[in-house]
Amino acid sequence: MLKFIRTIDVFFQQLVQPLQPLLLLFCRVWVASAFFKSGLIKYGSWDSTLYLFEYEYQVPILPWQWAAYTGTATELIVPIFLVLGLFTRPMAILLFGFNVIAVVSYPALWAQGFYDHQLWGMMLLVTVFWGAGKLSVDHWINQHYRNSNIIP
Repeated sequence: MLKFIRTIDVFFQQLVQPLQPLLLLFCRVWVASAFFKSGLIKYGSWDSTLYLFEYEYQVPILPWQWAAYTGTATELIVPIFLVLGLFTRPMAILLFGFNVIAVVSYPALWAQGFYDHQLWGMMLLVTVFWGAGKLSVDHWINQHYRNSNIIP
């Protein structure tokens, strides 16, 4: 029985291994798209964004003006890095923390939208733990410099 389990496990590992880069890319693009769209909405209706940060969102520590600017900038900049797969793990950790703060700061999310944030959080954790994969600038840089012997 143990031999059968090992055989099946190796078979499925070989079956899904070529798809791993696509899964990691999918996770990065899905999350990046959600946050980037949110940033575009905030930027496009700036007066509403300022109102929400002043009266609705309860961002800890930061003054509401700073929270509005940094939150919008984070949603517009970090997703670009994620899609490219550049500095992927630090960007995924940053966006994971941002996601947690968004849920904590806006209690209305608990009634609707919370499950989206859970999904995005899980996809970001997948990216943190497994990296960007072969379809990323990070991978290209690592391969390029490994082959040229510039980095030991």
